[in-house]
Amino acid sequence: MADPFEVRMRFSSQLQHLNASTTSSQKAAQYALRYKDMDEDLHSCILEQLEKTSMNTRANIMYFIEHLLEMASKERHNEYVRMMQRDIIRVVDAVCPEDGSGAANVKVVRKVILSLKNKYILLDQTVVEIEGCLKERDTSASDMGLSSPANGDDPNNHNNNNNHNHATSSSSLTAATADLHVTSRPRNQHNGASTAANNSSSSSTTAAAAATAAATPRLDKRQIEQRIEEDRERHKRMRENMWQVPPDLDAEARLLLDNTSEAGDDDHRLGEEERGEFREEYADAECRHLRRERERERVGVNGGGRAGRQGRVHAAA
Repeated sequence: MADPFEVRMRFSSQLQHLNASTTSSQKAAQYALRYKDMDEDLHSCILEQLEKTSMNTRANIMYFIEHLLEMASKERHNEYVRMMQRDIIRVVDAVCPEDGSGAANVKVVRKVILSLKNKYILLDQTVVEIEGCLKERDTSASDMGLSSPANGDDPNNHNNNNNHNHATSSSSLTAATADLHVTSRPRNQHNGASTAANNSSSSSTTAAAAATAAATPRLDKRQIEQRIEEDRERHKRMRENMWQVPPDLDAEARLLLDNTSEAGDDDHRLGEEERGEFREEYADAECRHLRRERERERVGVNGGGRAGRQGRVHAAA
């Protein structure tokens, strides 16, 4: 019997080194099914890695979960399916947290959840509940700190620009207040109160936005490049699966029938034209020996018929 600690460490290493290829996910899923007698420990290991790894690795683990549950269902080992159904909300919270740090993983979670629903692994009620959570977290990646600042990677430039814009707006408000003070003295107090309220509201909004941006972790350049490469690999594999032909001939015939429109007059006319072109091409490509034999048979039939008619004419005479 294998050492449980060693099995757990190896499985954790496989989860940490997952990538966009299907081979890595299938290899880790096969390892989990090989030691299915330790399914609870391995399931807790999945949850642990989801909470401590990077966002890119969490997306890869989400795709791995899809492979694991599919293979476990085929092998009739429903313990992994049951435990994942129990903790699926926790998994979603780990892959795309509420703080917006996993905004780029929302589409990944939605795709995997819908796939598990189509495979009858997750209930419709659970999928609806998860979809409601995802809609609240489906914010743009640029707003959550996944894009570079406008003037380079230095955040100080961004802060300086904000301070400069805020100072410019403050000076403009001050100048406008001074003009109003000169032109309309009776309304000076009212305008001053309104300007102060606007400044206070603008300051509070700016402070709230700055606090949200500071609380949201930013991805470094290496993680962004890694995510781009992994997404490109997944999209390439998705296009390959779109052109994959099912091995069953009946399934292929049904697929062709579903993708074929109903026949009309134009289709019949096109079929007649194609059949005429095929006959001409076949006659031109026919072997010359076959042509000679066919001409001889045709001449023989005509000659035999003419000789028979002449014989019958002489016999009648």
